[in-house]
Amino acid sequence: MKTQELFSVLEQNQDKTLLFEYTANNFVGANYHITEVKHVKIDSVDCGAQTDFWNETIIQLWESPLEKDKTEHMSVLKALSILKTVGKKKSYDLDSEVKFEYSNASFHTAQLFVIDFKIENDTLTCQLDIEKTDCKAKELCGIPEVVINTLENANETVDACCDPNSNCC
Repeated sequence: MKTQELFSVLEQNQDKTLLFEYTANNFVGANYHITEVKHVKIDSVDCGAQTDFWNETIIQLWESPLEKDKTEHMSVLKALSILKTVGKKKSYDLDSEVKFEYSNASFHTAQLFVIDFKIENDTLTCQLDIEKTDCKAKELCGIPEVVINTLENANETVDACCDPNSNCC
């Protein structure tokens, strides 16, 4: 989801409570705070020696241990106010991908993509999910698109990719 799309959904649902579902049926606690917004510029080189550049907006969610018994989640209006304040200090790239950074005692720190929104009664739920890492240069490196199911095939593919005569860097 692009940053502009997130803002549009928030603007349209200002009267709702904002929840985050970080895995199926697991929600960020009501004691969450938006603790940081990162405007990230990625300038990369993949294993096929191809360059790429893009921007990301990363919004960090943190559960305050001092408010662990809190039962009311942040309102969309308050979240939108925080994000607008950030935008006055540092401009957003509204075309950038938006991610939410989150962790808790039973969930590792991850940057989660918005995969969907659910609007029910007085709540707006951002449904989040991880995106697995991937090789962007599969074709150049001779890696088949087919998922490798056995260790034997995986070793053969790695050997082919890492061969000094391959197109990988």
